[in-house]
Amino acid sequence: MCFKNLPIEFDANGNAQLKQGIPDPYAITTSRPDVRVTDAEREATIQRLMAANGHVKDINMDPVTRVAGALAVNVTADLDNRRYLDARSQATLFRGYEVILMGRDPRDAIFVSSRACGVCGGVHSHCSAYAIEMAMGLKPPPLGTVVRNMQEAAEMGYDNPLHLYLLAGPDYSESVVKAVNPELWPKAEQWKCPNAKTHGFATMAELMTELNPLTGKLYQEGLEFTRLSREMFSILAGKYPHPQTVVPGGVSSTVTMQTLNEYHSKLGRLFDYAQRMLGVWNDIPDFFYECDERYQQVGARPMNLIDPGFWDDPFAYDATYENCNGWGARRWSTPGVVIDGELVTTRLTDINIGWEEFVEHSYYEQWAGDRYTTDPLGNPISTYHPWNKRTLPSPTGKSWKDKYTWACTPRWDRNVVEAGAYARLFTTAMAGLQPHNDFIESTGHSLRMRIPKGTSQQSVVEWKVPEVWNALERNRGRAYHYLFSQLVGWLSLLQAYDLFKRGERKVAAVPAGELDKHIPDGERVGMGWWGAGRGFLTHHLVMDGGKIANYQICTPSTINASPRDPWDQPGPYEEAVMNTPIIEDASPDKFTSIDMLRTIRSFDPCMPCTTHVHTGSGTVMREVNTCSCGAD
Repeated sequence: MCFKNLPIEFDANGNAQLKQGIPDPYAITTSRPDVRVTDAEREATIQRLMAANGHVKDINMDPVTRVAGALAVNVTADLDNRRYLDARSQATLFRGYEVILMGRDPRDAIFVSSRACGVCGGVHSHCSAYAIEMAMGLKPPPLGTVVRNMQEAAEMGYDNPLHLYLLAGPDYSESVVKAVNPELWPKAEQWKCPNAKTHGFATMAELMTELNPLTGKLYQEGLEFTRLSREMFSILAGKYPHPQTVVPGGVSSTVTMQTLNEYHSKLGRLFDYAQRMLGVWNDIPDFFYECDERYQQVGARPMNLIDPGFWDDPFAYDATYENCNGWGARRWSTPGVVIDGELVTTRLTDINIGWEEFVEHSYYEQWAGDRYTTDPLGNPISTYHPWNKRTLPSPTGKSWKDKYTWACTPRWDRNVVEAGAYARLFTTAMAGLQPHNDFIESTGHSLRMRIPKGTSQQSVVEWKVPEVWNALERNRGRAYHYLFSQLVGWLSLLQAYDLFKRGERKVAAVPAGELDKHIPDGERVGMGWWGAGRGFLTHHLVMDGGKIANYQICTPSTINASPRDPWDQPGPYEEAVMNTPIIEDASPDKFTSIDMLRTIRSFDPCMPCTTHVHTGSGTVMREVNTCSCGAD
């Protein structure tokens, strides 16, 4: 392991230390990534085009909607040359959960932070519990960890179909394609689906018709299966979202054999659905690629991905930072960082010490003072590390050259990395550390998965690392992640049955009434490495005097929606949009920017998006609230 940009080196045992002789090693002017194009160079290009047009004017493109977690994506398009010149991602609301948590009992973090999202209302509860139990020194019993894994497999079972059929799917439906890509519809009517036997649609046109919002069978089936998975979560946790039974040291649910059997009866229905889902989302990309190879560049960006892993080995996880690399390597989903298509580490400590968050272009003040210079193992950490970060809101006017968003700018080794459920496929496939089992196999370049027999016969499918990383592959990857997560649910259920046979029924380290005795008075740090339907999720906690002294949440949408960093590197949304060609009719009266919308939605942004497009002719062609089902 080595860092490319941060001034950190490793000895033969993997221990990290700062390189010697650097006066200010973490200064942004000292440790700099290579930047392909600066904002000044990009602006100069735009100005040259404006001068050539002679009638381009400045336009105020503030968001037109105000919704929880709103995201504005402001785009400048050059219709003559069919390309996007610039893109800015703007989170338009501040909610401040980290500020709310300051000074509170650490156990409150589970319930307060869960409200950060109503779409993925269980992942924050679990991630917070991980951070707290690390600080408190509480190790969950095996069944407690297994129940958590089963809950989170169910949550992914709800979240992935929600994206594929209610949020992203309509972008590929008959109603949208006929409106914005009419040239594709005759081809769709003639295109024979290779996976027709799996999903039941003979042509792509038939498939697209069933993706139509509200009326399409695939849309309706997506609703049904999101309900089924929410029921599975509720069987184990009592309610969803925002479960009240996730506690430091395990869960407080009453788990019986009936509980497991009810979960089992619903899980069995999901594997036939997974096969149909794979058939649908294997055919859609192949159709678009065959129609026009430029679709391979829609939403394309380098294969720079990050994930902390997901779903713990119940016999390895001990809640300690000291052993995190060991228990992290035994997760069903392997932690890891992929840079330029290569897996550079699978160690949780490397993921942690390489992590920084910047606020140069965000509505926050830079914090002062270095509380921590190392992690608990003595590895160096940056002044910009979440354990050192303070949330200091400072709203100002919007300026693309200064501050323009409420999202901060997370980076790993000062690289722009992307979060996503599909990142788990990359890291797990490449690492080859998958625990021994009969259903999931990592090959170094793919994941082979055996689908248990349902009404359909048992089958083996394989997700392969794609040659190009783009919007269509994000959607395909999420379909395979759905199967992956449900297989983890199945394997965890088998572990739960086995523990019951052995008489191991304990689900929490200590009774809830005794947790007070385990809250330390001294200063402690903890962190939760976990995952959401959109990927990477961490909670960093500092406790002092039995209270929360600092709390930092980093969500996958924060990573993906991040603005420019101190070196002018655009965030993943911004970069992916600027790499997207304009394939549709580029006439000013017909231009819809549909592939920009497909790009943003492929990340599964956890917020509606208010999207503005500024064309090279100097007019705003679209102001649209990108709701999940509108054909606009």
